[in-house]
Amino acid sequence: MNRNLRTALLAGLGVCTMTGMGFASVPLYRMFCQATGLGGTTQRGLQAPGTTGHRITVAFDSNVSPKLPWKFEPERRADTIDVGGRDMAFFKAKNLSDKPLTGTASFNVTPEVAGKYFTKIQCFCFTQQTLAPGEEVRMPVIFYVDPAIEKDPDARDVQEITLSYTFYPVDSGKTAS
Repeated sequence: MNRNLRTALLAGLGVCTMTGMGFASVPLYRMFCQATGLGGTTQRGLQAPGTTGHRITVAFDSNVSPKLPWKFEPERRADTIDVGGRDMAFFKAKNLSDKPLTGTASFNVTPEVAGKYFTKIQCFCFTQQTLAPGEEVRMPVIFYVDPAIEKDPDARDVQEITLSYTFYPVDSGKTAS
């Protein structure tokens, strides 16, 4: 094989590898954040492990993109819960427009170190939400704080965790890329 052909094949292989890494980077980063709690990324779970006797305060924060004419707020601003125990909080959303609108919620937890210990069992943020004109709904989130937080030297002194949501409009006219 001549030198130019070998160089072209190696360059093509490099381009294919870099393109593949580009497409894989988003799901790989998401998996990394979920495993480590990086950036306040929460976990998903099926069942709370059981209480430890310690309590922690969970504060709730809500935001709405200026492009989505909704009112969105927690029913309670904070709740003190048992570490390891299942808890539920409700958020209210109301479509203030005269047409049906679909929104999706992004979320995070602060302090960031608590993200890997905050586990959601059920959440409205897992799916898109469509509200009719003027419709108001209650949306639950069922969660627990993993007892392992008490053994982490970086997180065991955390007394309050803030769960924050921001709703954004879903543009149904665009196609997925």
